[in-house]
Amino acid sequence: MMTGLETHEDWLKGRFGGRGAIAARWLSLAAAPTFAVMALVAALAPADMICGAMQGPLSLQGMVPMYALMSAFHLAPWLRLFR
Repeated sequence: MMTGLETHEDWLKGRFGGRGAIAARWLSLAAAPTFAVMALVAALAPADMICGAMQGPLSLQGMVPMYALMSAFHLAPWLRLFR
């Protein structure tokens, strides 16, 4: 009997033909390095190219700290690989 509720795994199997969990795993591993590279690019780019209101390289305002925090928050899949 179908209740209309499905688990996340059921949805991934139906949506991606059984390869959804693999795709989700690769995407979760891609997030942290992508944000780390974006933080480096934002730190090395000229300030006027990114944002004219940047206060300085060590300021907590701007794109560099945001990308660094996003990279840190997305480290969980990498940490699971090493436990």
